[in-house]
Amino acid sequence: MKRADVARCTRRSFLGTSFAVAALPQTDTSAIDFHNLISRADLIYDKPVPRSEEGIPVGNGRMGTLVWTTPTQLRMQINRVDVYASDSRSNSFFERHNDYCGGCGFVDLDFGTTAAEPFPESGFRQHLSVYDGQLAINAKDVDARVFAWPEQDVLAISISDRRAGPQPVEVNLRMLRYASQYFGGKLEAYARDHVVVVQNRSHTAASRLIIEGDSIVLTQEFREGEFCCKSAVAIRITGRTAKARITTETEVRLAAAPGSGTCTILIASAATFDPNGDAVASALQQLDAAANKGLAALVHETQAWWHDFWPRGYVSLHSADGVADYVESHYHYFLYLMASTSRGKFPPKFNGMIWNTGGDLRTWGVQHWFANLSCYYEALPATNRMELLDPAFDMYSGMLEASRVAAQQQWGSQGMYIPETTYFNGLESLPDDIAAEMRELYLLRKPWEQRSKRFKEFASTKHPHSSRWNWQQSGSWVDGRYVVVERGSGPYGAVNHIFGSSAKIAYLFWRRYEYTLDREWLRQRAYPMLHGAAEFYRNYPNLKKGADGKYHIHHVNSNESVWGARDTDEDLSSLRGVLAAVLRASEILGADANLRPAWREFLANLAPLPTSADAEALKPADYKGPQVFVRGRKPAIKSAGLLPDANSLPMWWFDLCHQETRDRARLQIANATFDAYFRSGISEQTSVSVLSKLAIAAAYQGRADAVRHLIPNQIKALSPERGTAYRDGGVLANRMTLREGPQALDAQRLGRVAEALQLALLQSNPPEPGEEPVIHLFPAWPKDWTAHFRLRARGAFLVNASIANGRIDSVTIESQAGAPCVLRNPWGDAAVQLRREGKTTILRGGLLRFPTSPGERIVLIAQ
Repeated sequence: MKRADVARCTRRSFLGTSFAVAALPQTDTSAIDFHNLISRADLIYDKPVPRSEEGIPVGNGRMGTLVWTTPTQLRMQINRVDVYASDSRSNSFFERHNDYCGGCGFVDLDFGTTAAEPFPESGFRQHLSVYDGQLAINAKDVDARVFAWPEQDVLAISISDRRAGPQPVEVNLRMLRYASQYFGGKLEAYARDHVVVVQNRSHTAASRLIIEGDSIVLTQEFREGEFCCKSAVAIRITGRTAKARITTETEVRLAAAPGSGTCTILIASAATFDPNGDAVASALQQLDAAANKGLAALVHETQAWWHDFWPRGYVSLHSADGVADYVESHYHYFLYLMASTSRGKFPPKFNGMIWNTGGDLRTWGVQHWFANLSCYYEALPATNRMELLDPAFDMYSGMLEASRVAAQQQWGSQGMYIPETTYFNGLESLPDDIAAEMRELYLLRKPWEQRSKRFKEFASTKHPHSSRWNWQQSGSWVDGRYVVVERGSGPYGAVNHIFGSSAKIAYLFWRRYEYTLDREWLRQRAYPMLHGAAEFYRNYPNLKKGADGKYHIHHVNSNESVWGARDTDEDLSSLRGVLAAVLRASEILGADANLRPAWREFLANLAPLPTSADAEALKPADYKGPQVFVRGRKPAIKSAGLLPDANSLPMWWFDLCHQETRDRARLQIANATFDAYFRSGISEQTSVSVLSKLAIAAAYQGRADAVRHLIPNQIKALSPERGTAYRDGGVLANRMTLREGPQALDAQRLGRVAEALQLALLQSNPPEPGEEPVIHLFPAWPKDWTAHFRLRARGAFLVNASIANGRIDSVTIESQAGAPCVLRNPWGDAAVQLRREGKTTILRGGLLRFPTSPGERIVLIAQ
């Protein structure tokens, strides 16, 4: 950490007062100065950023923008989570990285050319208040306040103009694509009557400018076959009279009459997949609603929403060197980003979220990689903000029927198949002949060289990032024809034979149930996913019982770098987790009693997790180290490395490796595996990659000395990962990174850090998947770090606890569902007072068990 960062972190009191654990009421958040606590996560700039991707993020969970400046302009690109230019049926985007989504329009606030430019190269302040959800820009004679109204999809910009004499303010609304951009290339485009249509093979993108009364509007309409998506951006100025005019074929301008004082720019957006839907009407209605409210009411409602958001779950951390404070600020900033991007119909894309600034450019395109998406969502249950998970759950539930069809068509199985990479609406339904040949090829029952001409031609228009077509690496244009380049390993690609993602998604649904005990959620949402994942594996043709009486899976991937292996760590971990969860869920719901014997037999006879002690382990021939987990067993088409993929760590994902694990031999292997990642030890210089789960594993293992370095080091992104990314993928001014490439802004590492931090403070893992969770306080917390937190635990408990100098003060547990509570004694073997409703009970032992009632608050104090 830089010296200035340390100073900024340590020059403040804890929770607004000098720190005293015993003085903190454990259930009364009114004692906490949330303004002071959350404001430590603020972004403050004193000069313009060198490029737009470093702008300041403002969003309401459905629409958003980065805000950046040029000498005379405030600039934005309005983006939405529910704007997709194409879906799974597209045949027009078969080149890597050329598909796009999210973008709705460019917006520039132009303050004209004056002797003193309002946004000079230095000397003006830009301050994002994370606590208020508001950006304040104090420039030369111009102040701006920018915020996104949570209630409706409106961005408000209040301008206070102090320039001498009457000065103009103009708002320019610009298309993301324009006709001349494509002339001479592969695409066709034309413009007429303020409409620009770009045609990319079978796909069209039509942009149109409209003046509607005192508002200006930009619409987009994307079509290909039966697919349709529309968006609209509408802008109005209040507080000054304004005149609209279309200035070019791609830009419409709203010019406020020259004057001084305050005016407000309102920017609304809307989107629909309904060909008959009216996005323009929706955007204008939201403009009307915001204008009728007035600026003061919009400010008040926005601040009230954010002020209510923060007390629901938080951490307050301190260490003498400022490192814990640094971690705390990034934790709350991550929650700000998720609240700003994850309240819509779909989750934000990992590569750009809703912060794109370069029009249609979005490296890695429009498909969702679950490994990347999980970085954002694994941490959220413990934050006590379940609604932020809804977009991810809604997307995957929404593709359930398509996933059932895919399981049968692609793999000859049952249940559901949700691939690692997929469009927002899942996989397309295939023609019967293509599906039949695909099964034979992908299950290795037909030689790859015998593919039909029909199959090759059908595949040639499909996107190579798709899990279904990822054996295509890339391609090139030769004599006007696109020639596909294969990876050279038959039907295999980085993501073609990954099945663990289906199980991980289902298990995330199960975890939401564990955190809430919402039985209706379990019945309607989680159980269909668990059932689908379990039945896919049980009926997968290449999963068979061997001569040893154990079930072995063949010809599958372990994440992206091991192809065509046997008994992969991903699949054997997935099976242990999802089968245990579906059995428990089935018992709770009284469902599928006829399937339980088959599931139990399946689970009881799984092949053991692969380790280096196996004769056929995927490991170097000369390996002589301790027994560790490995990626799978031979044979394999492609193998890489000894240890499980640090970005995946499936044994940890499925509750198989943590301090409460019943199988202590497995836990010993897990600790040896963790140590093997760091043969040179762990220090302040140890690099942790953006997607890595090693800090999470450290917390699960109770490795406090590792946690103190791995968490902050992952935030800092110490080592470059991809030289093609801006700053080698390093941290930008807005605390995000460009690891994935240009216009693929991300906060993935902050999600990983949030999960690791929460696990270091509080764990609630079952001894084995599907069993009763055990709450464990500060299981991996450095003894010299101070902490106070409010987090949610499995079993539907809210837990409030504090620690200082290695001493845990009283603990408060709030029962949300009235479940029995199992708690690892925070004070070792000391007797514990349990206080509730004026009654005191004495509990003893290392593991405390007690009943609870819904809504009950229980205080535990060492005797």
